[in-house]
Parts: sequence; C-alpha cells; structure tokens
Amino acid sequence: MYSEMSDPREAPWRFTVGDGPLIAVAVHNGHAIRQDIAEFLALSPRDRLREEDPYTGRWTTIAPSRLVVERSRFEVDLNRPREKAVYLDPVDAWGLSVWKEPLPPAMLAKSLATYDRFYRTLDRAIRRLIRRHGRVVVLDLHSYNYRRAGPDMPPEDPAANPDINIGTGTMDRPRWARIVDRAVADLGECDVLGRKLDVRENVRFFGGQVPRWVHETFPGSACALAVEVKKFFMDEWTGELDELQFAAVGQALAAMVPGLIEELNRSDLSDHKQRRSPVRRAGRSRRRAARAQQTRPPQSSG
Repeated sequence: MYSEMSDPREAPWRFTVGDGPLIAVAVHNGHAIRQDIAEFLALSPRDRLREEDPYTGRWTTIAPSRLVVERSRFEVDLNRPREKAVYLDPVDAWGLSVWKEPLPPAMLAKSLATYDRFYRTLDRAIRRLIRRHGRVVVLDLHSYNYRRAGPDMPPEDPAANPDINIGTGTMDRPRWARIVDRAVADLGECDVLGRKLDVRENVRFFGGQVPRWVHETFPGSACALAVEVKKFFMDEWTGELDELQFAAVGQALAAMVPGLIEELNRSDLSDHKQRRSPVRRAGRSRRRAARAQQTRPPQSSG
C-alpha cells in the first residue's frame, strides 16, 4: 500500500531550489487532506488514491529544483483551472461524488487560497531560474490509470495508452520543437527491464493547467512538458508499487535530462527541418511563383 501519506498539518508542498534550468513538479503526488475538510469527504482513502498519482514525487529528483505537492487533488486540484480546482460536480471527478454535503464557502475559499499560493510559489521559482539561465524547462510529472474496467479485467488498448504520453497541447510547438522531439526520442530509446518504452505525444493527454499557465505566463522563456506515465509500475487498484519497474522508469526519466539541457542551450530551439538558408528559400520562392503561373485543375482538400 502507498506509504508516503503526509500529515495534513504539514505544509501543502515540499519545495527544493537548485541550480540548473530544469524544475520538476508533481502536483498530484499528495494524499493528505486538511482536517477541517476531511469530515465532508464521501470517498474512502483507497478511492482517492486510485485517482491520485502516488510516488511521482520521487521522480522529481531528476531535476535540481523540485516542487512536490503533499495535499490530495481531492482537496484542491492544482492542475485544473481555478474555477474547477475543487471537484463540486461528479462530472469533474470521473463520476465520483466527492462530498457528503456541499462545502461551506469558507472551506472552499481556503482550498482556493492554497491554489493561489501554489501558483505564486511556482511563479517565483520559474522567474528566478529564468533570470539565471534565460530559458527553463518544467517537467510536469503524472501517472495515469489504464485498468479502469477492474483489477481482474483486461487493460485498456495499448494503441491508445502509451507507456509515456508527452502532453504539448498548450505550448507554441514550433518554438519548442527541439525540446519536445528530443524528449520523445530519448525516452523511446530507453531500455526498461528488457523492452523499449512506447512514448508518444498527445495521445491520451494534452497537458493541464500547470503547462497552460507556464506557457501563458512565460511564452518565450519556459517550456512545460506534461509527462504522463501509465501505471504499469504499480497496481492502480491497491496502490502496491513494483519497485523494479518504478526505478527503471525513474532511470529513463533521468536519462532524458541531459538531452533537454543540450537542446535548451542551443540558440535556435525551433524545428531544424523548418529552417532553410536564404539561398534555398529564394530558390523555392521562384519555383512556387513559376508554378502559380501554370493553369492547373482545382484540387479537393485533404
């Protein structure tokens, strides 16, 4: 069973400041719930655990700066827009009825205050790193369920559930192309207990509020990769961890880091395939102009 449950009286997160242009965050790592709000919960700890991302905080050690949340997403979900950060409707929580009765406004306000404080903390951290390094990569670490039909039922189709899903849906993709492509390529080359990882982009997830906020707040200076690892390294129904698989995934994530730093240090992060010399661009422009003068039949769109 998951053994990293925090005392609810502790701080909502652990923040480590280090040197280097990377910061790793694990916003769904936590399981703790504030004492004043716990009595309103209708869910058991095991039900909550299944939708949390246990152990992901341990993976943040791949980066010198780390922000590991200890509070449960069922208290406040830091990866949702602020107006959806507290699950008030089952449709926002996988159909689960989270509360026995409506939350008092004061408790809701307290949860949202935690939300605001988190983003102020992250803002200060990223600004500090940008001042020091110019550009920053934020690794937004998550895990996801793939056996929702039940512990004894077949897992969901691997074609739609890669081992690692890299979410890039909120970024200026051409600007950060080298970072994204390098992450996918390097992770895909990693050996995890005798097999290669299936790593794909934007198959199950496109990235939540953390990467969206990063890209809106620091559009030219920070790139956030939403890294979603399928829970093949644990039993998602009991929380039992497979230490060998978990460590192997951690090693793969760590092996990705040198390539990210290498690409981050390049003067041009855009897709190298899109860059051409002035001579080649001029030649292609002349050829396009010549073709435009020819009479051609209309073509249907793809």
